[in-house]
Amino acid sequence: MLGIIDRYILKRYLATFFVMLIMFIPIGIIVDVAEKVNKMLANNVPLDKILKYYLDFTIYFANMLFPIFLFLSVIWFTSKLANNTEIVAILSSGISFTRFLRPYLIGASIVCVFAIIMAFYLVPNASKGYNDFRYTYLKNNSETRESSDIYRQISENEFIYASNFIYGSKTGYNFSYEKFNDNKLESKISATRIKFNEADTTYTLYGYNNRIVGELNDVIEREDSKTMKFNFDVDDLVPVIYAAETMTLKELNDFIEKEKIRGSSNIGTYEVVKYRKYSIPISAFILTIIAVSVSSIKRRGGMGINLAIGILLAFTYIFFDKIFGTLAEKSSFSPLVAVWFPNIVFSILAIFLLRNAKR
Repeated sequence: MLGIIDRYILKRYLATFFVMLIMFIPIGIIVDVAEKVNKMLANNVPLDKILKYYLDFTIYFANMLFPIFLFLSVIWFTSKLANNTEIVAILSSGISFTRFLRPYLIGASIVCVFAIIMAFYLVPNASKGYNDFRYTYLKNNSETRESSDIYRQISENEFIYASNFIYGSKTGYNFSYEKFNDNKLESKISATRIKFNEADTTYTLYGYNNRIVGELNDVIEREDSKTMKFNFDVDDLVPVIYAAETMTLKELNDFIEKEKIRGSSNIGTYEVVKYRKYSIPISAFILTIIAVSVSSIKRRGGMGINLAIGILLAFTYIFFDKIFGTLAEKSSFSPLVAVWFPNIVFSILAIFLLRNAKR
């Protein structure tokens, strides 16, 4: 059972964390409104869409920045305990530093469960609403939906290629479709340009050329333009860059497997999103231990020194997370290693600081 001290620290831990969220999220909303209000007015965005956007904005950024808020909130209230000599009194009563950490770890467990629920169930829907709004009303949608050197396997025996595809105009260039039978080319369709027709979900091929491979001679068909049905849609050609963020864990796993079969070049980006669903909640324990170790000592400079150290460490964590995340997305660097590297480094730092704090 929790003792009086445990309940006291746990209450301060959770209360300070949620107050920190409540304080900073409105500031983020105000800054975002000031930055985007002109575009919203110019595009005549309906009020209900704006309200829904900022609800999604709140969930999206609370999940993204919760490690910083948690870290700073723990440093804040633990520094106050240290300045009021409450920690000295607690440890002088015979309680070990490890035992003193227990309510902090219980609090980190609660926050971790809360973060997992958000990452798996709330954030995907919020991310979809947040990004859809941005690229519908605030940006040119084609910016997120243009790819080059597209190569996809759409079935066991069918492959497509396009030099590039622009979502805004639903148009691709240098398109080819190959169909195999028992690993032998059966036919190949090529076109200088392909355009998707939304009305009937067909494709119009310009500069149409179809080569049907025969046993003795090939048959070649040519037309200026030809409308056809294919077993793929626009999302198969150019998935949105934030597609992985909008999926639950099961949907994301299925999506990654599907994209691997198709030979997608964005696998690293999708796997970074997947692994972060686990790494961010686990960071609650690591950052809590570091924050307690740094702020439990009463310093001559007071709370300001502890906060300065906390902010420096928090932004160092973000720096590592962003650098290695981008490295995994843009190169062959392992997404698993990239996502967990900041937690590994800060775990080592947490052990070192905890040992010093115990002394």
